[in-house]
Amino acid sequence: MDESGDSGRPQPGAGGTDPAAGPDGGKPKRPADPGGGLLMGRPFGVPVYVAPSWFVVAALITWVFGGQLDRVLPELGGARYLVALFFAIAFYASVLVHELAHTVAALRYKLPVRRIQLQFFGGVSEIEKETETPGREFVLAFVGPLLSLVLGGVFYGAMQFVEPGTVPGVLLAGLMISNLIVAAFNLLPGLPLDGGRMLRAIVWKITGKPMSGTIAAAWVGRGLAVIVLIGLPLLTHTGALGGGDEGIGGVETVMDALLAAILAGIIWTGAGNSLRMARLREHLPDLRARTLTRRAVPVESATPLSEALRRANEAGARALVVVDGQGNPKGVVREAAIVGVPEHRRPWVAVSGLAQDLTDGMKVPAELAGEALLDRLKATPATEYLVVEETGEIYGVLSTADVERAFVKAMARPEA
Repeated sequence: MDESGDSGRPQPGAGGTDPAAGPDGGKPKRPADPGGGLLMGRPFGVPVYVAPSWFVVAALITWVFGGQLDRVLPELGGARYLVALFFAIAFYASVLVHELAHTVAALRYKLPVRRIQLQFFGGVSEIEKETETPGREFVLAFVGPLLSLVLGGVFYGAMQFVEPGTVPGVLLAGLMISNLIVAAFNLLPGLPLDGGRMLRAIVWKITGKPMSGTIAAAWVGRGLAVIVLIGLPLLTHTGALGGGDEGIGGVETVMDALLAAILAGIIWTGAGNSLRMARLREHLPDLRARTLTRRAVPVESATPLSEALRRANEAGARALVVVDGQGNPKGVVREAAIVGVPEHRRPWVAVSGLAQDLTDGMKVPAELAGEALLDRLKATPATEYLVVEETGEIYGVLSTADVERAFVKAMARPEA
């Protein structure tokens, strides 16, 4: 199945996209390497990881497909499990192609892709930003299932050149069917599936509101989760999916119910995450550098800390900026460093010893807001930033702690 949605974390599925919105845990630092399992390569510059859970599913596919091969090609003997393992690897290679379709489309639209991860029930492409138009959203979601359909056609075409009932014939048939299933499932119109993102794009286009599209697609996704939970065991039990009507009971019935519960849980959770992260993005514009900035007073480097704090108290300021003789900012006095100096020593400690030297990345325009502000802070991790006007004039100091508190407050707002 697929994994598409607006979560900041991956949501399991057979192929899809995952636009991450907001910093991890509200912290503005981005890790240099996203990690996520065994690194397999970097196609188009995007790291591809295989999660440990993939090996569990690969083993399960090998066991199940190996049992089927024993009925179709009994002459293989124990070698059937090697053939089944090859099928598992080839299937996930198809999933990777599905994910690469999303990745290429995202890069074409200049959307950064953090990583691709192959995991328990498929894969996820972690796209870090939202598309700007519903048309692009639709295309970005549709290319994955489209590639799965194309792969199904390719395998069907290849079947015409091999003998049925042989190892190549059985493998090609299995890959054709599995890719068609992946495409069909992904096209179901509910988040976090690709079809859900397509539905979101359609509602977005009609209403002009991306949030309306997210709400509609998320609730349809939750409805799909309930249908899967109840309907999948019934379909397999009645033989609609190729099984016989053998009555309720036995290991197969338990496995069907367990699989349905896992799939339903994945879809329900993914839909909820998509809705929450969309709500968060809706509130991100409230994170404005100008409104979160603390008023600051400029002090020269030799100024004693006690005198600097006195001036700040008189001005009603909560931050200190170290300047040179011409009033040019050189550093920001760290709040944690101030707290660490006992009051009786403050007349003897110069502010220069408590300041963090300014770099270009630590100068933040006062008009930055939302994701642009968070991206700026992630690019240069620090505890305090100097906020400046367009003219270069000092506006104040932005504390990472204040941004985190505002971020958590936005996260805590109720969802639809």
